[in-house]
Order: sequence, then structure tokens, then C-alpha cells
Amino acid sequence: MPSLLRHHVHGFTSAFGRGWDMVRHKGPGQVQFWFIALGIGIASGLAAIAFRGAIEGLQTFLYGTPDVNRLHSFAEHLHWAWVLLIPAAGGVVVGIILHIGTPDGRVRAVADVIEGAALNDGRVEKKAGIASALSSWITLSTGGSSGREGPVVHIAAMIASWVANTLKVDGITGRDLLGCAVAAAVSASFNAPIAGALFALEVILRHFALHAFAPIVVASAAGTVINRLVYGDVTEFILPGTTTVEFYLELPAFFILGLVCGLVSIIMMRAIFFADDVETAFQDRLNLPYWLRPAVAGLILGAIAIQYPHIIGVGYETTSRALTGDLLLHEAFVFAVIKVAAVSITIAGRMGGGIFSPSLMVGALTGLTFGHIATGLFPDVSSAFTLYALAGMGAVAAAVLGAPISTTLIVFELTGDWQTGLAVMISVSMSTALAARGVDRSFFLTQLRRRNVHLAAGPQAYLLTMFRVQGVMRKPTDDNAADEEACLRMIEQGLYVQATATLEVALPLFEKSGVAFLPVVLLKDGAPVLQGALFHVDALKAYNRALAATAEEEHS
Repeated sequence: MPSLLRHHVHGFTSAFGRGWDMVRHKGPGQVQFWFIALGIGIASGLAAIAFRGAIEGLQTFLYGTPDVNRLHSFAEHLHWAWVLLIPAAGGVVVGIILHIGTPDGRVRAVADVIEGAALNDGRVEKKAGIASALSSWITLSTGGSSGREGPVVHIAAMIASWVANTLKVDGITGRDLLGCAVAAAVSASFNAPIAGALFALEVILRHFALHAFAPIVVASAAGTVINRLVYGDVTEFILPGTTTVEFYLELPAFFILGLVCGLVSIIMMRAIFFADDVETAFQDRLNLPYWLRPAVAGLILGAIAIQYPHIIGVGYETTSRALTGDLLLHEAFVFAVIKVAAVSITIAGRMGGGIFSPSLMVGALTGLTFGHIATGLFPDVSSAFTLYALAGMGAVAAAVLGAPISTTLIVFELTGDWQTGLAVMISVSMSTALAARGVDRSFFLTQLRRRNVHLAAGPQAYLLTMFRVQGVMRKPTDDNAADEEACLRMIEQGLYVQATATLEVALPLFEKSGVAFLPVVLLKDGAPVLQGALFHVDALKAYNRALAATAEEEHS
């Protein structure tokens, strides 16, 4: 009897161990893992709704408005001193938070989540992420001209990172957990379940592996349910009347609109990076502490908002007015220019927030401007000019995010209008094709390239940066180690690689020199000290294994 009991206990523990290993290493392909995806979806959805509610609550308190969706209408009637000082005060608070919570004073957002997915097994920073969430909350509540999707995505990524670290999962499962969290957060923020799932696959994971699809969809659906329980089954924007393309001769106009939106998106992205460079140079020249940078940006935003309160906050009121045609031609053009300037100042000023909502607003204003002109020139073959605002909104946002599929769908889900698919798809395809040649594929990937993180070219490029030379080299005591005298002769000739370097540095040296191995050194007081040797064949084997693992993940 005792032996039989031990046998059953051993069988139970073995089965539990196999199940736990399955969840850790093969989770997304198993039905059991979907419950974890569901839990992450609920948690991320609640976090997104809580973040949105926190912004609305603080905005109501600071600006005294009962309806945050009509924020700029109320700001128009405030005393100019409040409009000036509220963003400036918010910038001061943001600077202090980032000074305490981050090592570099930089807000973490979508680009950092993409980097975590590619280079850190689906994990993101915790302390800096919390500081970034608080900073973005203050920024968006005090008039910063950015969006809430960036901080929401990073908050969800922190939830996924905590779960991944708790379960001690590997990189594949960690990335899929990250995709589940992001999908739920986007869905809960915008009531857009289809776009939320595809955004996680297209932008964050940057592949459409079948094994990740089911749990990400489950999490995205959970996030949408959370949104609808709180806000009801309503769309963010309501379009007036019909938006059907009246005549097929009008379709070339949407090709042209796509090209125009592509140019606008390039201008918008480059304006942000130019403003970042200018503000950095200005800060260095005056020797200002970086915690004052958001305060200066907030003061400039407040000065602009005195004349143009439309730039305050997310900007959904102005976007709605553009989609309903409630703006004249010159108003739409001027507001688009001012919004680009305000977004550049906000993001370059390290105030926090995302880029998606501002790109929706700029796109809607660009499309409305184009629509006024096109329908005025060719009234007999034109539909409502508000259709151009809808197409422009999708075209600019898709080009900025580098996500034509998910952005097209999110435009449909934000508006509830599925009858204009052809016009929106044409504009989106043209804008993304043009913008991808003006920047490094997208705003986020260009941000990473400016930090010397190169992900746009794909894993064949960035995988080399994941391997340190000292982790691949052969030590002098290893079998088949390199001849020490030969290494010393090569060091005298200046032919060596540092132990802290990556294969991205080492492989071009092999190609250039044609040698079979390179001495690996550590610099002590400027003098190289031999640590071992990196063989060309070992470097290629490590690189090949990494490529094979990535291909297996993306095609499983």
C-alpha cells in the first residue's frame, strides 16, 4: 500500500513537472496557456482603463472641465495665465519624477517595448517604466501634446515582464506574454480588438507566428470586454452621414492623398527628431540639468496654447471636428502645422506620452485640408470631403507607426465605418511606402536607430549585437585554444578585438583581415591584456544558431 501511494505521488509530481515545463517553454501552443493569456489580458485592460481614468480625473481637476473630450473648448475661456502655467508646472513635476526614477531622464514607451521583445526576451525595465507612467500621466493631464497609447503599452509590458519573471519563462514565451499584454492594452484603450491583436503582432513582435495568435486574440478580447464594461459599446469618433466613395474616378485622388500624407508623416517624424537634437544642444550649451528640460517644454507649450488651445492633451475634440467637417480649410491647415510643432516640443522635451493619437489628429487635419481642395476642384466626381479626413487619419498614423494593417483596422474600429475600406487602404499603402523611405521604417524603429539599436533590418542584423565576444571566445586553457605567441604577434600589429565588444564588431574584422581567429583583450591602463581568442567558425556557429531559433519561432 505505501509503495502504491508513493507510485501515485511520483506520477502526479512528474505530470505536474511536465505541465509546468510545458507552460514555461511551449505555453502559447497549449490550451492551458490561454488562461494565463486571459489573466494578462484582464490585468492589462484594467491598467489601461485606470490610466485613462486617472488622466481624465486630473484634467478635470486642473482645467475645471466636466467633459475632457471637449478640453480645448473649456481652455479657450480660461485666464491666459492658467493656460500658460499648468503645462509648465506639469513639466517641472515630470522632470523631478524622471530625475529620480530614470538614469537618463528619458520616458519609456513603445520603442522600448519593441527593443525588449527583440533583445531582452520580452522584458522591459520596471523602475524606469513606473517613472515613465507617472510622467506620462502628468504630461497628458497638464496639457502635453501627445497620446496615451505609448505609456499604456509600456505599462502592459511591465505586467507581462512581471509574469514572465515569476514563471521564469524562456524568450519565446516571454515575447508572447508581452504580445498578449500589449494587445489587451491597445484594445482596452481604443475599443479595437482586431487592431489590438494585430498591433501586437505587427509592431511589437514584428512577426505573425501562428503559435502566438490564439493567446494574443484571447487577451485582446479580454481588454475589449473591460473597455465596454466601463464605457459601453461605442466608438471613439462618430461620422456624419454617408462616407461612401461616389465615383471610381475619385480613387486617384486617394493615391495622391496617400503621397501627401506620407510627406506629412516624414515631416512630422523628422520635426520631432530635429527638435530633440536642438533641445539637447541647447541644454548642453547652457549646462541645464536634464530635469529642467520638461519644464522648459511645458512653458513653450503653454505659450502656444494661449492662442491655440487645440494642442492641449490628446486632441480628440479637434480630431472629431475634422472628421465631421466642422473646420474650414485654413483652420485645418493651421491646426495641423501647430499640432506638429506642439508634438515635437512635447516629445523632444522628454515630457512623456505617445505618438499615435497626435498622428491621428494630424492625419485627419491633413485629409480634411486635401478634401476641401479636391472636392472644390472636382465637385462632380467627389464624395463628402470628410471621407478624405478619415483616409488621411489612417494614412499618417500608419506611416508613423509603420503598421499599415493594424492602423487601417483601428481606423475602422475607432469610427465604426467599414464602407470606406478601399479609399483608406489606398491612402495607407501609398503613405507607408513613401514614409518608409524617408525614415527607418517607422517612428519607433528610427528612435531605436538614434540610440544605436538597429532593428529595422531584421534579426540578421540585430542578432549580432546580442553576443559578446567574451561569451563566444576560447580561453587559453580550453581545448583547441589559439597559439598564445601568434595572438601576441597579432596584438602588436593592432589586430585584436575587445572582450566587451559584440559580434557586430568582430565579424567585419574577420572579413577584412581574412584570419581564422582574433585575439581577445581587455584594456588595462590603455594596454591590451590577452584573454583568449575568438575563432571565426565559433562566431558563425553562434550567429547561425540564433538565426535558426528566430526562424523557428517566427514560423511555428
